[in-house]
Amino acid sequence: MAIITLTTDFGEKDYFAGATKGAIYSELSDVKIVDISHSVSPFNTLEAAYIIQNTYPSFPKGTIHIIGIDSEINPENKHIAVKLDDHYFICANNGIMSMICSEITPEKIVEINIHDKIQTSFPVLDVFVKVACHIARGGTLEVIGKPLDKIKPIKNIVPYVNDDKTQIVGNVIYIDNYGNVITNIKRGFFETIQKGRDFVVSARHYTFKKIYKKYSDFVNFEVPENKRNDEGRKLVVFNSGDFLEIAVYKSNSDTVGSASTLLGLNLMDTVSVSFVTTPIAPKGKEVKQDVLGSSDY
Repeated sequence: MAIITLTTDFGEKDYFAGATKGAIYSELSDVKIVDISHSVSPFNTLEAAYIIQNTYPSFPKGTIHIIGIDSEINPENKHIAVKLDDHYFICANNGIMSMICSEITPEKIVEINIHDKIQTSFPVLDVFVKVACHIARGGTLEVIGKPLDKIKPIKNIVPYVNDDKTQIVGNVIYIDNYGNVITNIKRGFFETIQKGRDFVVSARHYTFKKIYKKYSDFVNFEVPENKRNDEGRKLVVFNSGDFLEIAVYKSNSDTVGSASTLLGLNLMDTVSVSFVTTPIAPKGKEVKQDVLGSSDY
């Protein structure tokens, strides 16, 4: 049974997601539809790219992924179908695929060219569904598109590194449901620049000198639970997608707060990492529980 996933900015209120599923079932009754997310911020291609990159590897090979973000076709926003890592992706050529393609070379890219047969103002429903169902039936990409050599890049997926490699400057690319702040600094990139040196992670007026393996690593479980007072403490981890993340332990924006609210961080804000050869005292607002030593991940 074919699997088709949906990632959109449709939200839950409108009919768009439901109509898309209905169109798929009308074409193929024997198919499994999986909602990855319909809560991507409107037209936020970077946010969609982060979600897709961290979701698709969990699905079986051959899965077809429809990505309905900024999908209206125009001279600067064509539609593409991509075969990559034995998965299929159908989306607009607006940079969404560039985050994945920066790490894995696509096996095939085509620019979808069936629009002359379809009159639509709802391309996810009328075009992307047709392409997905064609692939699910065993059809090839060449039938629905012409070969394309490259895709449009997305801005700010690669952090800046200064010439002497003493600093990485990244950006916030995603804020999750817990208010944790995810940057575009990946573990492998960080380690390549770090080369064993001590470091300071800076975000606004807060500094951190330790990266934890997981959220609860800083908790001293030998202390009685009623005396720990750990909820709301700020920390830095490499998350499950290997992205540098600033988090709050057991965050809750209604009670202890979140990394986004407590640090005042929003999408595209700057987070930097400075590397040093000798230990230095952190500048700005010190967070004592977070400056426990060099990285131990």
